[in-house]
Amino acid sequence: MLNQGEIQALFNCYPALDELSPELQQSLLHDGQPLKAQARQIMFDIGSPCQSFIALTYGSLRVTKPTSSGREILLYRVQPGEYCIMTATCLLGESAYPARGVAEADLIGYSLPRTLFMTLIEQVPAFRASVFSLLAQRMAHLMDLIEDIAFSKMDQRLAALLLTKGPIIKITHQELADELGSAREVISRILKTFEAHGFLQLGRGYILILEPAALQEFGRLLRDLSH
Repeated sequence: MLNQGEIQALFNCYPALDELSPELQQSLLHDGQPLKAQARQIMFDIGSPCQSFIALTYGSLRVTKPTSSGREILLYRVQPGEYCIMTATCLLGESAYPARGVAEADLIGYSLPRTLFMTLIEQVPAFRASVFSLLAQRMAHLMDLIEDIAFSKMDQRLAALLLTKGPIIKITHQELADELGSAREVISRILKTFEAHGFLQLGRGYILILEPAALQEFGRLLRDLSH
């Protein structure tokens, strides 16, 4: 059960919930449950039943797909104000999770039972539109990810990822490898090649992008060569 302060925190992150009727607000107060997790805690895993909807107000959730090689591919992250589309689709389809969700940092949020989630989808147009809009965005992102994995070289994918994070990136080689579903040794080798070309400078726990335009052009050339 949620209190009024928790309800307000939820509304601040998810404005679509402002349109709830008084009856639905009471349902939210009664049926919603506070959710807390520590960094690296598994929130859901492959094959586990999907029984509640997750709404974050603090922290982030990392959704990944383990591979047969023992590595993981990052599918997307869930931030406060966003919805986990894996959870939404599993609730809508009454199916088990096909992926893994792990708290990337300590997180705070709320869980809504499936019955309440379905009621919100059916009776609150703003909530339904926000869920489906993010679902469309995530699907487009996943299609791009599939194309990258299938047709792009790892150095091209790494270059593209670095350009989204620069110019100063506080990250380890292992974290980059985890994000790209690769091995740390592979990422370290490519980064050293980028450094030798003068694209970036490697530091202890950080990467400094020196020539973003040159790095982008390098990635474009690799893409052209791969087609």
